[in-house]
Amino acid sequence: MSFPPHDISAPFDFPQEEEKVIAYWREIDAFQTSLKLSEGKPEFSFYDGPPFATGLPHYGHLLTGTIKDIVTRHAHVTGHHVTRRFGWDTHGVPVEHIIDKKLQVTCKDDVMKMGIDKYNAECRKIVMLYAGEWRTTVERMGRWIDFDNDYKTLNTSFMESVWWAFSELFKKDLVYRAFKVMPYSTGLTTPLSNFESGLDYRDINDPAVTVAFPLIDDPKTSLLAWTTTPWTLPSNLALCVHPDFTYLKIHDQQHDQNFILHEKLLKTLYKDPKKAKFTKVGSYKGSEMKGWRYVPLFDYFTEQFGEKAFVVLVDGYVTDESGTGIVHQAPAFGADDHRIAIDNGILTKEDYPPCPVNDVGVFTSQVPDFEGMNFKAADGPIQKALKAKGRLIVHAQSSHSYPFCWRSGTPLMYRVIPSWCIRVTNIIDELVANNNETRWVPQNIGDNRFGNWLANAIDWNVSRNRYWATPIPLWTNDDFSEIVCVGSIEELERLSGATGLTDIHRDHVDKLTIPSRTGGPPLKRIEEVFDCWFESGSLHYPFENKDLFEKTFPADFVCEGLDQTRGWFYTLLVISTFLKGTAPWKNLIVNGLVLAEASTTILIPKLVINNYGADAMRMYLVNSPVVRKPGVREVWLNSFRFFIGHANIFKKSTGEDFKYNPHAPVPNNVFDRWILARCQSLIKLVIVEMEAYRLYTIIPRLLELIDELTNWYIRFNRKRLKGEDGAEDTKAALNTLFEALFTLCRTMSSYTPFLTENIYQSLRSFIPDDGSGADTRSVHFLAFPTPKEEYFDPVVERQVGRMQKNTLSLKTPLKELYIFHADPEYLADVQSLQRYIESELNVRDVVFSSDEAASGIEYKVVADWPVLGRKLRKDLGRVKNALPNVTSGQVRQYIDTGSIVVDGIQLVEGDLTVQRNMQLPAGMTDQFSVHTDNDVVVRLDIVIHPELQGEWLAREMTNRVQRFRKKAGLQATDEVEVYYEFKNEEGGDIVAALKQHEEFLRKTLGAAPRDIQHRAGGEVLLEDDTQKIGDTEFRLVIVKA
Repeated sequence: MSFPPHDISAPFDFPQEEEKVIAYWREIDAFQTSLKLSEGKPEFSFYDGPPFATGLPHYGHLLTGTIKDIVTRHAHVTGHHVTRRFGWDTHGVPVEHIIDKKLQVTCKDDVMKMGIDKYNAECRKIVMLYAGEWRTTVERMGRWIDFDNDYKTLNTSFMESVWWAFSELFKKDLVYRAFKVMPYSTGLTTPLSNFESGLDYRDINDPAVTVAFPLIDDPKTSLLAWTTTPWTLPSNLALCVHPDFTYLKIHDQQHDQNFILHEKLLKTLYKDPKKAKFTKVGSYKGSEMKGWRYVPLFDYFTEQFGEKAFVVLVDGYVTDESGTGIVHQAPAFGADDHRIAIDNGILTKEDYPPCPVNDVGVFTSQVPDFEGMNFKAADGPIQKALKAKGRLIVHAQSSHSYPFCWRSGTPLMYRVIPSWCIRVTNIIDELVANNNETRWVPQNIGDNRFGNWLANAIDWNVSRNRYWATPIPLWTNDDFSEIVCVGSIEELERLSGATGLTDIHRDHVDKLTIPSRTGGPPLKRIEEVFDCWFESGSLHYPFENKDLFEKTFPADFVCEGLDQTRGWFYTLLVISTFLKGTAPWKNLIVNGLVLAEASTTILIPKLVINNYGADAMRMYLVNSPVVRKPGVREVWLNSFRFFIGHANIFKKSTGEDFKYNPHAPVPNNVFDRWILARCQSLIKLVIVEMEAYRLYTIIPRLLELIDELTNWYIRFNRKRLKGEDGAEDTKAALNTLFEALFTLCRTMSSYTPFLTENIYQSLRSFIPDDGSGADTRSVHFLAFPTPKEEYFDPVVERQVGRMQKNTLSLKTPLKELYIFHADPEYLADVQSLQRYIESELNVRDVVFSSDEAASGIEYKVVADWPVLGRKLRKDLGRVKNALPNVTSGQVRQYIDTGSIVVDGIQLVEGDLTVQRNMQLPAGMTDQFSVHTDNDVVVRLDIVIHPELQGEWLAREMTNRVQRFRKKAGLQATDEVEVYYEFKNEEGGDIVAALKQHEEFLRKTLGAAPRDIQHRAGGEVLLEDDTQKIGDTEFRLVIVKA
């Protein structure tokens, strides 16, 4: 299949043109072909964090995917082989949550009744629910990645790699079982990792209650504890105070009781302690209160814990920032509570603390008064019961931030769970050191957000009480005195006697047992499965692609969203540090999510792509503030179409097909050398910035080169490109323009794969076969360009830069431009571009001078008064009054010597700013206009000379005709006849100008406009409309020649 030819006169619908490119890529199997072409080249590796196919792609996915595609495309064109396989996260809570809703599963018993095999079968059915939409969207975005050879975390080979990683950690004694208070989701009936618990904090209102705990030895005196979780009070086993705090004992007149609380926290008890009715009875240090016993709130656990519990403990974690300075202890629902209970002998490490809440957050029969109530819903009834007992002293509301389950949206509880953990705290220093070896983009995320997270890392709970996941490969006896960790299917078959295992999900391995080495009962697999974060962090090793993995580890590149700093990035680094002793990556890009500008909702990607095209989306995602500049692609396209049109003119006028000469000598023309130098600068910048993974810096430079190509090179070289300076010069200009367009295509192919491919397919016909036999069917098969050192020319760039800086826009032709600058080199730079200055500024003569006296140059000085005031202080007023009287000669001396005295005050270089201007002779202010930027001074003769007025009118007519041609969709080679008609004998000056400049019009338009009286009639009419030059209206008609 050949790519459809480009019609430069037809409207260019970017989304539709991108669909043509996709069809062409499919036809030539472009992605797979590119992989074959790069076989044997150095490998570039990257790890792709897989998404869930149970949700549709959104902007966050597209942003990450775009960055990955840009980096891997660039790696390919710079001489690497880049394997790209799409992956799918298929396990864990996101899948189970959908099935739980569908089947109304609310607890473990529901799953057991239907059977884990049937539950997992339901999960398996939906894991690829939106795979088709993903494939369509990813392909439409231009990302090249292999969907046919994808991987899924449910594949046995992947699950086996997770077993291997865990078994290696187990061998190093890094795995242990413990009762740990963990963030727990009642919506998902499973614990979450600490980083998951921080993903969804919300501001909520909770009850804030102050509760009385009467002392056994002094029933008229109560300790006051404050809590925002009344539902934990039935599980209370102790109170805790700070050993160094001072606690007051007061007599409260309203309750006729004595209360004990922190001396600075009386506001918890009274709105205004100064007006409150109480008397101070005494005070105690927290350390004195240790061991005091109090009356339990409820008797649910007194029989089990009565002798050891319901006592005051001391610990430094208690604060005096809020509450009463006395903290109620429920060891099942607080990490510090659990630790302190063990430290003080209320519990042992093996004891399971009172936890009267089941897996779905409902109170059990252990607390019959609240049995069947949801833990949060029980807050009210518990307060009511406490009030009835006379123990509820203050009831208020507290607004605070509270963690919710990031998947189910339900409030989390902190709950004691038997968990399998990995000892992360052992390697914190190694984690920090390995992170410091990583290049982060942006670096501050790695140094601060991620670095701080690592420095405070805690042991990692990797177990989940779920079903659709990789089972933890531990087989044990009832008291966990004998544990076997299995690292592969082969090992499990050997130990269990099973054969032909092809699936290792729970429903296939839970029934398998392993004989005890001590002669005891057979070992059974524990019920827990892996947290899916452990799965994703294990990578696909070592059962597949072992040699390739080891050769390319660590990865050259990883990219995901900011949320993964506490997710995938963390788990990858932890496992890699344990198993390989190093970070799993060399370079890491972190991106944020891109939301719709006008609302807080995420727009539908398909809608944006269909309206604007994937290239626009890609540029927006990579550098959104810059690409909001309208018409970027259109300007680029118009430059390309301009080239095509003028290549056709060249062929028509010379009979010769233009062919690109990649080995052409360095041109003599200053503008040719300038734009070629600018192209090399772009090439070099892309190389440098891509090596540093600073993708966001490249789009602005691309826009700059497009602007330079269109608004400077093409604009200033139209006559050359039309052939006015001869065929050879035209060929040189076309070669330069082609080189610039070809450079843009090759340097930007990774960023805008569609437009560069579209343009390249038309440029191909101008590229001669070099005989190498290379596959050049796609721009993405070409190597990234190497900067041509011979094209770099700082002198030319300086010369054009000076002209760009001081360009005026003049429509009416003027007679003279006088340019003054004290530096002869500056004048020489500008003089080398005199032809372009005369053409662009519409002036007949340009005069250059560095003679100050002849040019009437005068100097004056001004000051930044606030800055100078800090130096001069009281003398500032004297300088301010005298400065207008400083003469031009004195300023000139200040320039030479760097010193000047103003009203007796000596000023030095930097104190004053010198301004240069031109003094016009008396009576000539109406003839000349002077402009200066305090560097160069220009004087323009602004008198309208009659002989130049006609030239302006001819140019204006040319402008109107060119607009008409564009409106009619004409190409540069299309021949037409142009007619004009004036009414009421108007337009005599315009007609005279057309006759005077007929040769100019013929060269520019192909044929000079004629009076409509000369029209023969019967021609094909292309355009007929009213136009206006100045105040004169006329009719303009274009017909086919």
